[in-house]
Amino acid sequence: MKKIVKNGTIVTAADTFQGEILIEGGKITQVGTNLNAIGAEIIDAKGCLVFPGGIDPHTHLDMPFGGTVTKDDFETGTVAAAFGGTTTIIDFCLTNKGEPLKNAIQTWHEKSRDKAVIDYGFHLMISEINQDVLNELPQVIAEEGITSFKVFMAYKHVFQADDETLFRTLVTAKDLGALVMVHAENGDVIDYLTKKALAEGNTAPIYHALTRPAELEGEATGRAARFAGLAGSQLYVVHVSCAEAVKQIAEARSKGFDVWGETCPQYLVLDQSYLEKPNFEGAKYVWSPPLREKWNQDVLWNALKSGQLQTLGSDQCSFDFNGQKDLGRDDFTKIPNGGPIIEDRLSILFSEGVKKGRISLNQFVDLTSTRAAKLFGLFPKKGTIAVGTDADLVIFDPNVERVLSAETHHMAVDYNAFEGLKVTGEPVSVLVRGEYVVRDKQFVGKPGSGQYLKRAKYSRNTQISQNETLSI
Repeated sequence: MKKIVKNGTIVTAADTFQGEILIEGGKITQVGTNLNAIGAEIIDAKGCLVFPGGIDPHTHLDMPFGGTVTKDDFETGTVAAAFGGTTTIIDFCLTNKGEPLKNAIQTWHEKSRDKAVIDYGFHLMISEINQDVLNELPQVIAEEGITSFKVFMAYKHVFQADDETLFRTLVTAKDLGALVMVHAENGDVIDYLTKKALAEGNTAPIYHALTRPAELEGEATGRAARFAGLAGSQLYVVHVSCAEAVKQIAEARSKGFDVWGETCPQYLVLDQSYLEKPNFEGAKYVWSPPLREKWNQDVLWNALKSGQLQTLGSDQCSFDFNGQKDLGRDDFTKIPNGGPIIEDRLSILFSEGVKKGRISLNQFVDLTSTRAAKLFGLFPKKGTIAVGTDADLVIFDPNVERVLSAETHHMAVDYNAFEGLKVTGEPVSVLVRGEYVVRDKQFVGKPGSGQYLKRAKYSRNTQISQNETLSI
């Protein structure tokens, strides 16, 4: 059915204007004023902002870790994402050494099939580089449209790859047109510090942070950036949490290296002191990299404003406090790493960023949607509001005030990482390809309606400036 969005303020990464949007066949067919289409449903966005649907480039749904599995799967996780204004996610497909990559990809297709309520794609973890992997990667790109590879520099004996694997992945990605993502922490030194802490009887959640100091994130970020420069390749550093890592990314970019950085809302509003909460409550905030000393928050906000960091992911990786996080009650290394973030990503950035004058509305859209679409081969199909794009839209009330809480969120997990945080702004209605998933704050979507997205190859030439005219 045709729909016309009227009376709202349309916001893209480049423009803010009063206008109307005509939706036909899941696409935006007109953007203008005084639009008319016989029989079209009218969506009244009076008093609201209209954004392109959020793109979350960093999620872990239905993921095994630490002897358990994340609480949110592709159904509950994408429902929560939709309520938060996200219409596309890119999830991480974990691989096993010695097994064909296609096996892992098939597993993730099975996890997501008939569950997702929004559109989704996959990143592919690279844990080893050998001839079998090199032979398979072109097929992965051509047939699956997976054009981003992740290498872990941490989690020794679990996910961690060595420097040769990282460098060869960068070299290979340059030739294949893929973007290499890194979890940048020095896993070898963390392993030593962790064993030392346990030997000294230090088992509380705070030691998760103390054994993963910011210097080790900065070192690994700088090492990965230098490898990217040496390889002449492209690098995306996930979940940047501290000043040391921001500095390394900024220096690499100043040298002309093709390096990008992502941060997450948890690092913008929470700090290391949360891991010291009594009665094991600190376990709720155990993820990697860990929360940092509070002063790092100003550095991250400034980096978002200045463009030294370019995207906001959630790193959604939810585990119940009761029954999962408490596996590590006597040993912080056994606390499953991760938190429930996917639903509150846009609202926190809007409330803490736009409303407090730290970033502009257009920067907000770029950080939550447009830049990720460009980096990960989804633009201009996704990530903007223009003729020819998918009608992924968020009708957003910028003035409503509310309190984030586990009592009202839609994630399956038993706590909210931002419990009690007052925010301004809330998605009212969310459409994916022109169909409501959330309508007037009520879920009306259907599990399985989300489509798998094959993504285009990475090209530095597509990373156009915010102010460049879009041609669809």
